[in-house]
Amino acid sequence: MSDLYSELLVKKEKTAKDSIIKYGLIALTVLFVLAGLFVTPILLIVAIALGVVTYFVTPKTDVEYEYLFVNGEMDIDAVYAKTKRKRIKSLNLAEADLMAPVKSHRMDYYNGNQKMKILDYSSGNPEHNRFAIITRDGNEACKIIIEPDEALAKAMKNSAPSKVFLD
Repeated sequence: MSDLYSELLVKKEKTAKDSIIKYGLIALTVLFVLAGLFVTPILLIVAIALGVVTYFVTPKTDVEYEYLFVNGEMDIDAVYAKTKRKRIKSLNLAEADLMAPVKSHRMDYYNGNQKMKILDYSSGNPEHNRFAIITRDGNEACKIIIEPDEALAKAMKNSAPSKVFLD
């Protein structure tokens, strides 16, 4: 028996918010180091605390999403700064309500739902071919946005042809 298998790595595009966070924290740390050296040494403690925060927050601004699809099961991992990997979502396509392009007419009903939780695991570029998967996350409806390539989309369509639409 042949397995439906596909994997893909999608790099999240940097936003202005990511750059402001990254370079703002670095600038604040340098500012407090200088202030600690020239004004009062107590500010060096603040500089050390900011340095620790910068160390942990900066890698979160460089994210790649890895999609792994095997026989109807999809795992989405986040790879931070190409060093740390974290499983962020696992879902069974058979349990999903629908998968279609974000701008498809099939999503009109779900796009009007203001209470739906939206999880974006794509590059963030609206010009790319992004798909939405409507599923349940606990008790509430959830829209998961991904950016599959053609091979991954076809594998997903073959796994659940009545729920996956490529139009």
